Formats: sequence, C-alpha cells, structure tokens
Amino acid sequence: MTFGTYHGHISKTLRAIVYGAAVGDALGVPYECMERGTFECAGMVGGGAHGMPAGTFSDDTSLLLATCDSIGACGGIDVDDMRSRFRAWLYEGAYTADGRAFGVGNATAAALRQGFGCDGERSNGNGSLMRIAPLALTDVTDDEVRAVSAITHAHPVSTESCVFFVRVLRDVLEGRGLEGAVGRNIPADERFAFLEGIQELPRDEIRSTGYVLDTLGAALWCACNTGSYGECVTKAVNLGGDSDTAACVAGALAAALYGYDSIPRLWLDQLRGKEIVERCLT
Repeated sequence: MTFGTYHGHISKTLRAIVYGAAVGDALGVPYECMERGTFECAGMVGGGAHGMPAGTFSDDTSLLLATCDSIGACGGIDVDDMRSRFRAWLYEGAYTADGRAFGVGNATAAALRQGFGCDGERSNGNGSLMRIAPLALTDVTDDEVRAVSAITHAHPVSTESCVFFVRVLRDVLEGRGLEGAVGRNIPADERFAFLEGIQELPRDEIRSTGYVLDTLGAALWCACNTGSYGECVTKAVNLGGDSDTAACVAGALAAALYGYDSIPRLWLDQLRGKEIVERCLT
C-alpha cells in the first residue's frame, strides 16, 4: 500500500494537500496565540511569538511531512517508523526549514518521550489532526488511521477526529460536496454533534483553540463559508488563537477542494523549506 492505491493522479493530489497545509500553516505562524480581531492576515509576514522569517512552517507541516516520508519509505503504515521520524523532528530538527523544532505541543512531546500516545481527556490537542491528511490518499482502514493518531494522541476524541477528517477528504476528492461529506461522516459520539450544520454557525460561535474539536470545527467552517483556497486559509488565520494549525487543516481541505493551482503563486514562492517538502513527495 502506497499513495498510489487510493485516488487517481495521486502525485498531483498529494502535492496539493501537502502544499495547501504548509502554506496555511506558514501564514498562521506569526499570529499564533493572538486574539481575534486584533490583527488581519492578508499574506506572508514574519515575526510573531516565534520570531520566524516570513514563510516558515511549524510543527504542523513538519509532522505531516514526516508522515508522508514514512508512508513512502515503508510502502504503508508503520507506526514505529513514523514515531522514529517524529522523534528525529523533535530532537534533531528533521523536516524543518531551520534545523530546529518549534511550536511543540505538550502531548506530542510527552508521547514521543515515553514511546506511546497520551490518552487522557486533557490530552486532546490538535497534534494528530494537523498531520493526518495524507492518509486520505491511501487505502488505510479506520483502525490504521486511529493507530497513526495514537502515536501521540490516543484518546477517542482525537482518534475519531482523525478518522472523520480522512473520510471527509476522501469524499471531497471523489467529487462529493463538502457539506454532504461532513453530514455523512459525523461520528455517533455526541461530542461531535456540533458538526451537523457547522457551516451555518456565526463566526462568534467558532472557537479556534488548540483543542482538536475546535480546530476541526474551525477548519470545516472556513471551508464551507469561502469559495477559494486563499479566502479559506486567511479566514482560518484570522480566527486567531491556534491560527497556524487551524489554517494548516483548513489549507489541506481547501487544496483538496480547489487543487494545487488554486494556491496563490506568491505564497508558494515565499514558502521556506520547499526542498524538504519536495524530498518527502518523491
């Protein structure tokens, strides 16, 4: 099983999703932790809490790239190999533009230190959702998606968020409408019930924190209420809070909807670390 087994024209589609996520992530990095309404993102800038140059992607994209690299190298899902690559990112700066990891989530760091995912109720950050999109382009089972999430985030809220997002991406890539894809795939767990009609909620009811369900809802809301890649990711960044991860997840979804060519060329040109991205796509 490789990236070739699920969807036609796989290389182009994978490229779109990976770059869609990376560009959204980089747009959001300078605004991470900023309060909604105190800024307006319109393009790539530097600075912010991490003080990074414009176009720098965060841990979100690094771990997504490590996921791609592992699947390509192993020809399928090997959670031990993925964990090893995640550790190389954390401890050696692999898959980063500057040779060092930044923006590391607490649950992710703890899981990689201890060798198994965190499964407490309070360990439901968005650290597995942000890297799960490439699995939509394989024929992995729901249980394999759960296992990949559980490398770092093993609680059912996190694992089922990942299963849901992979299913939605697959439906979108098959040409089914986004709103229908959301409705068809909502887990039975009542904690996911808010996703029914998510597109109709007012902006003030959309939360953009590090909690996985907030990130999932924010990304879906942005994609449902915009008509282009650029609109979607800037809308996600401008929600504030965990702006880079919201835009990373929204960016993967928007790129699945609109394709690689929908990503503004200027933003692609400004993205740092493209040689790392390309290495993980070949």
